Amino acid sequence: MNSKVQTDRYVSFCGIECDRNADEFMQKLEAHIEQGHGDPRWQEYFRQKREQQAKMKQDNLYFVGAQMNNLYAYLEGLDDAPLHDMLWDLEQECC
Repeated sequence: MNSKVQTDRYVSFCGIECDRNADEFMQKLEAHIEQGHGDPRWQEYFRQKREQQAKMKQDNLYFVGAQMNNLYAYLEGLDDAPLHDMLWDLEQECC
């Protein structure tokens, strides 16, 4: 039985913590990159994009939305189903 509350961003953002969830996702993504997990080309790509993000003062939710396809491609090489599921939830609920 799934106890997760069903949300619908087209009805209301109430109960959807998009910014917090994006921040948590990015922390976990950074941990993978820092530990050298996955394709080194993706690691370098995301390091560069994070530098650009900081310079442009964009929040993590914006970053996730802008990099959605690239994030899925990177996650394909990782064995982290919960992080993939978190990205899916962010896409469905917030982006």
